[in-house]
Amino acid sequence: MPALPSSLISSLSCAPALTVAETAGGLPEALAGLPDPRARRGVRHRLTVVVTAAVCAVVAGYRSYTAIAEWVADVPAATAVALGMTADRRPSEAMIRRLLQAMDPQLLTAAISVWLAGRATVAGSTTPRRSPSTARPCAAPAPPTPLPGM
Repeated sequence: MPALPSSLISSLSCAPALTVAETAGGLPEALAGLPDPRARRGVRHRLTVVVTAAVCAVVAGYRSYTAIAEWVADVPAATAVALGMTADRRPSEAMIRRLLQAMDPQLLTAAISVWLAGRATVAGSTTPRRSPSTARPCAAPAPPTPLPGM
């Protein structure tokens, strides 16, 4: 039997492409109630835009501030516009880092949790379910087999 591939890239390359609205839909609205810790003067990027982009980068596997900024810089122009950024002016690493560090982590966690819970509810309601009359019962666990020599 051949070994299973350790990389899921080949599996994901066959997955259907999703739009920003399908994957991050509702996130800017969920973040809209967060207080912006920055001074009002000189703000180039809305809080919801920067945090939505950061959440998308983290979901894509980028964990450090530098990696998040690289994701933001490398994202296609259409995606940047869909996230609310202008295609030619994107948040810098320093700006993303300072904003995320200044935010209240409990409020941010709560806002993202509410959004994720809503996404899970929507995703769960669209999956087909079997009615109790057609549901297959769970198989009973197999009894343990004794080890040889015991």
